[in-house]
Parts: sequence; C-alpha cells; structure tokens
Amino acid sequence: MLLVLSDEHRAHLQILTQVEGAVVGEFGRIAVEFLRKGSNPKVYEGAARKLEVSSTTIQEAVEGLTYLLTESSKLMISDIDFQDSVLVLGFPEELNKVLLQLYLENRKEIRQILSELEPNLPQYHNLEWRLDVQLASRSLRHQIKPTVTMKLHLKENDELETSVLQTDPATLVHIIQELEQALAEMKTNHCRRIVRNIK
Repeated sequence: MLLVLSDEHRAHLQILTQVEGAVVGEFGRIAVEFLRKGSNPKVYEGAARKLEVSSTTIQEAVEGLTYLLTESSKLMISDIDFQDSVLVLGFPEELNKVLLQLYLENRKEIRQILSELEPNLPQYHNLEWRLDVQLASRSLRHQIKPTVTMKLHLKENDELETSVLQTDPATLVHIIQELEQALAEMKTNHCRRIVRNIK
C-alpha cells in the first residue's frame, strides 16, 4: 500500500532537501517528541536560527514529517512501500534512506503513542430486557400499550456501569433498522478504507 501525500505536505517536506542527513535525523527526533509532548516553539526557533529560516518553516517541516511517519506507522506499510511513497517526493537517494531509517527505528514507538491517544470508551458487557403491555386503564378499557425496558451494562476500566432505557416497539424497530443500515455501510469499500486508516 502506498501513502499518498498532498501537495501541501510535499511543500512542507521540501526543506529536508536543503539540510544534511544528521539534521534530518534531528527533525525525526523532534517529530517523535512532537507526538509525545506536543508542539514546542522554542525548539523550532532554535532550529530556525541554526538553519537561517523562519520558525514557521521548521514547524511545517516537523509537522509534515510527523504526518509522514504517523500515517506510515498507522498503516504499517512495508519498507518497499515506504520507499516508493517517498520516491514520489523527488528527494535525493541519500535522503530517502535517512527517512526509511527514521521510519524503521520509530514505527513501533509511534504506534504505541497513537494507541495511547485513542479515547477509552465503555464497552458492551450485557443487556437485560423486559416487555410490558398495558391492556387497560380506568379511562380506556380496551387499549394495548407495549413498552420495552432494557438494562444495558457497559464495562469501563473493569467497572460496570448500568443504564436503564425504555422505549416503545416502533421506536425500537426504527433503532434496529438504523443500526443494521450502519452495519451494512461499514461493509462498503469506502468505510473499510477509513477504518483501516484509523487503526
């Protein structure tokens, strides 16, 4: 699988062609640090003074490199696919090797950082349900009023959380249809591609 970079990302990475391999390695270290701790303007300003460019240029280069490394790590693309993806940028062979080395050295750490950034959402544990039907009341002797009561158990950090939901069958049927439609949508190629990129 090849990684496709936009023109904007390509433009941000162009400064890497103007520096030596060791400096590109330093950019890689800053990019991984950026993932761990966020943006650090002082680092950008220091690098900008050394390279005699604006700090915005350095920031864009680091963000472009971060994007390249994170997307490649997310997709776990192979060495050959990474080289082919970078080859499109038109960088010298030496720079391509440095970028490949950066990717190979940091992909496990980047994947770990990205997995820690994922939101910790509650997970389904159990569902209890009951159907109640009111057949008559004082004012209406012949009525049928069904109600579905559900007790949803969710698990979050080894703690159970319970929610009680109540609805009528028509609304429940509508919810089921919407969920089935969403599941069918997940099987489309477009959604599969999005889910693959999220992971």
